[in-house]
Amino acid sequence: MDGTKSDVVLSVRDVTMQFNKYEVSVNSLKELVVRAFKNKLKKKKFECLKGVSFDVHRGEAVAVIGRNGAGKSTLLKIVSGILKPTGGSAEIYGRITPLLRLGAGFDGNATGVENIYLNAAILGYTKKEIDEKFDEIVEFSELGEFIYSPIKTYSAGMMARLGFSIAVCMESEILLIDEILAVGDIAFNKKCHAKLAELRAKGLTFLIVSHGEAVKRYCTRAIWIDGGRVREDGAIDAVFKHYTEAMTAPKQGGGK
Repeated sequence: MDGTKSDVVLSVRDVTMQFNKYEVSVNSLKELVVRAFKNKLKKKKFECLKGVSFDVHRGEAVAVIGRNGAGKSTLLKIVSGILKPTGGSAEIYGRITPLLRLGAGFDGNATGVENIYLNAAILGYTKKEIDEKFDEIVEFSELGEFIYSPIKTYSAGMMARLGFSIAVCMESEILLIDEILAVGDIAFNKKCHAKLAELRAKGLTFLIVSHGEAVKRYCTRAIWIDGGRVREDGAIDAVFKHYTEAMTAPKQGGGK
């Protein structure tokens, strides 16, 4: 892998994540509540991630791929600081913007304008920095006069537009993206992809979670997570080839 230790912007070391998994066999919600109240629900540890380690270098675009439930989104939440790992560490060296669930963290009673300042401040930007990017954010979002309305009056698509616009217009050093985003109508979605391509050309670092080949337009490297572990880490075409072969291979045992 190219790059030196000094240009590492993300270092994931032996990350492990465990959750409690409850074994429930009940016939009604009432029985479930009663068992929970009496502390009679059996639980066991479920290890979602198991000793995951990798580095991402400045300017790289890396796809994290794997089937649903492999631990990809959990890994991204750990990297973004939303979740704390059970073991290991994820160190970020630079300003980071997580594009996870767009619109998460918005205040429904506040206007779009107020939420721009709130959301960008949460990402670590100063008022002066937000002032400088404010007009660009509003223009990119295409929300028009709705920017002065409370967020609770927005559709899900409008909130996604605003969330995406804040994230890409503030231009942090590292973008974390959970799936290639389908934001708004066809024209706006095309505009979003063009903006991501522009940010890549500027040298921003991308870490994108996906299980589709659309990430190939941005990424040159892929990390395949399988059963909570890194199964392969390398050139994106080769990793996707092996991943696709594994996903389409006939299952052993002859069962239907």
